[in-house]
This record gives sequence, C-alpha cells and structure tokens, in this order.
Amino acid sequence: MTTAETSENGHEAAGGRQAKIVALVVAVSFFMQILDGTIVTTSLPQMAASFGVQPVSMSIGITVYMLTMAAFIPLSGWLGDRFGARRIFLMSIAVFTGASLFCGLSGSLAEFVLWRAVQGAGSALMTPVGRIIVLKNARKSELVQAIALITWPALTAPVIGPVLGGFITTYASWHWNFLINIPIGILGIALVLRFVPEQRETNPGRLDLVGFVLSAAGLTFLLAALELSVKWDGGLLPILSMLAAGIVLSVMATRHFLAVDNPLLDLSAFRIQTFSMSTLSAGTACRMAINATPFLLPLLFQLGFGLSSIAAGTYLLVYFLGNFSMKAVTTPLLRFFGFRTVLGVNGLIAALSIVGCGFLSPETPPFFIHALLFLAGLSRSMEFTALNTLAFADIGPAQRSSASTLSSMLQQVSMLLGVAVAAAVLNIASAFRGADNPVLGDFRWAFIVIGVIGVVSSLRFLQLPAGAGAEVSGHRKFQKN
Repeated sequence: MTTAETSENGHEAAGGRQAKIVALVVAVSFFMQILDGTIVTTSLPQMAASFGVQPVSMSIGITVYMLTMAAFIPLSGWLGDRFGARRIFLMSIAVFTGASLFCGLSGSLAEFVLWRAVQGAGSALMTPVGRIIVLKNARKSELVQAIALITWPALTAPVIGPVLGGFITTYASWHWNFLINIPIGILGIALVLRFVPEQRETNPGRLDLVGFVLSAAGLTFLLAALELSVKWDGGLLPILSMLAAGIVLSVMATRHFLAVDNPLLDLSAFRIQTFSMSTLSAGTACRMAINATPFLLPLLFQLGFGLSSIAAGTYLLVYFLGNFSMKAVTTPLLRFFGFRTVLGVNGLIAALSIVGCGFLSPETPPFFIHALLFLAGLSRSMEFTALNTLAFADIGPAQRSSASTLSSMLQQVSMLLGVAVAAAVLNIASAFRGADNPVLGDFRWAFIVIGVIGVVSSLRFLQLPAGAGAEVSGHRKFQKN
C-alpha cells in the first residue's frame, strides 16, 4: 500500500469515527426528548393530586406539548440553515432542559402547562435539526450506522419510559420525572460543544412566513384531531372539524410551497422514490403499525391479562431487549439483502408478530410470550432503521433541511395515527359488547387491524427497485467494481 493510500484510508477512518461520535451525541439528546414524552404519563394522577385538580385535567399538559411541537417543527430546517444547525441544536437542548426544570418545580397546573408549551417548542427543533447535523457529517457509506445510532432512542425510550416513570413516581416523586432531564441535558450541551462542528448554509433566503403559518396550523390541527380521537373528548364533531381544517390548511400550504420561489419547505424531495415511499406512502402505514404496538402492549398485559404495571413492565423489557439486540446486525443484513428485501420481508415478520400478540392470553406459556415479544422487538428495530436510512439515501445537500423537516412532520402524524387507529378499534370492539373498558378479545381485533396495515405496507416496499439505496446500504450485488 502506498503512502497516499494509507493517508486516504486514515482520513476515511477518522471521518467515520467523527460521524459516529456526532450521531451518538445527537442520540443522547433524542433519548432525553423521547423519554420525557413517555415517562410523564405514569405520574399524571400524582401530579393532579399535587396541583389539587382532577386527573383528567392533566391531559392538557400532554396536549399542549404536542401542539406547540407541531407548530414549530416546520420552522426548524430554515432556522438551522439561517443560524447554523449546531447553534439551533444547542438552543433546543437548552430550552428543553430549562423547561424541564421548571416543569418539575411547578406548583400549579397553569405553571406546568406554560412550561410544557416551552418544552414542546424546544422539542420541535431538536429532532429535525439533530438529523440534519448527522446527515451533514456522515458520508453515504456511513449513513446506515449513523441513522441506527440516532434511531435507538425512538425504539427504546417508549418501552422503558413507562417502567422508569412508574418506578420514579412510586419510590421518589413525580418531580423527578422532569428533573432527570437536567443532567442529561447538561451532558448533551457539553457533548455538542465538544464534538459537533458548526455548518451553516451560505444563503438560506428570507423566511417564508405565509408557508410557516399554513404548514404549522395544518399540522397542529391534524395532530389535535388525532389526539382528540384517542381520548374521544367532546364527541365526533370537534374531531371532524379539526381534521377538516388540518387537511384544508395542509393542502393550501402544499399549493403555496409549489408556487413560490423560495418556499419554507422544498417539496421536491417527494419526487425521489426512496424518500416518498419511506416517509409518505408505505412508510407512514408501516410506522403506524410500529408505533401502535408500544401503546397496545401495556394495555394488553394490564387490562387483558390483569397484571400489575411492574409485571407488565417485565414483558416490555423483553420487547426492549429485542430492539436493542438487532443493532449489531442491521448493517450486515442491509449489505447482504438490500433495502427492498429487508423492508419487505422484515416488514412482514414485524406485521405478523404484531398479529401474533393479539392471540396471547394469560394461559400462554411465558416462554412463548417472551419469544414473540423478542421477535417483535428485533423486527421493529430493523424496520425503523431501514426506513429512516432509506429516506435520505438519495437526498442531495440542498434538500437535506426540508427533507428532515418533512420527515419529522410525517413521523409525528404517523405516530398519533397509529395510536388513534388502535384506540378506535378498541373503542368500537368494546361498544359492540356494550362495555366501557376493553377485554382480551377486543385487543385481538386491535392487533389484527394494526398487523394487516403492516402487511400491506410491507408488500408495497417490494415495488422498490432491487438496487434502491445500494450506495448507502452497500448491497453487494449493486456495488461497482
């Protein structure tokens, strides 16, 4: 090997290490953000007692967080380009961490709601801007590993959050469910300052204010409608009204973005098949099924099996172990089989494992339950990583910011849509029996419906070209000699 080749390989190795370090730094902040969204639900009754209100009143804290996040997500890409992704990412962590402190110190519901709104604003910028940082620091050959690193918080935090939150609430107090973010946030800020380089676009253009207002309002109304459909607050008319408003405003925003010269969001990314399929069409349906499962499983074990929250948590830890175990083999499997086969075949496995969960019962041997949950966790992890990586396989530098923002918006919709569909099936099945609460048979229908959605989306991925994303996956059959 020549000196030049040795030097080049050294630079590539150093670049690869830098990309991994940046991805790990971003993942730490993502974990704090996603953990917060799942851990708080376990302490709502205790918080209600502390504030002197009814437990049902505490749902506004979750709703306002989600709505402020929806309102600011469309702005994230432009802010990152205008002021620098590193600077905006640091600001988002600082805002989120500071708001977490004041949430934990809140003495009334009004205070708590105010700081949850601030928390939501910080959260809105964190995910898309953090992803932009990873995309800018990783070459295509490093993208699978980098995306896998920033995907694990979305896989693990929803599973361990309720268990950890229940433990903290039981043995400490609800305040620590928020105060736990302080050391994580400080660590995240220190790591960003140390390891993440600054990168800024030279000419991001003026802010498209009309596009921001239309897209923010459209996304907010859509997510509000889905959130109401899960809780079924206020009847059908408010849900349909908000859904209609969200659709109309989203259509207006789309028409605006296509008509102006410097739109807030560049929709040209949707002309790229790998991006549109992994985020908009099959990707949305697939994420619906994946995101509905962590919502259904705790309810199945507690309401269907009659287990305590701690006992249900032990089953969920097996599910988490499956998520975690797949990381080591994700890159080799994508290199060997390619995105099309992995998304199609692994997607079918994930969907069928979801259907299988619907046929579990208290009489099912624990070993079989553990095996099925472990398989569901394995396939869920693989599908998430493959989806999130393929989405940016063919995205050019000029499209990164808008593509990351669009992806975050659609992921929020798919997350709530999955929960809304699962909750709707449970409610309909219970209503047919004339009961208020779901039983084991109702969960079976919910898992079947969600699983069928997963099956259909998996078959859709088989329409991808055999070499889709090969430059990123390193699929050996399509690599140039």
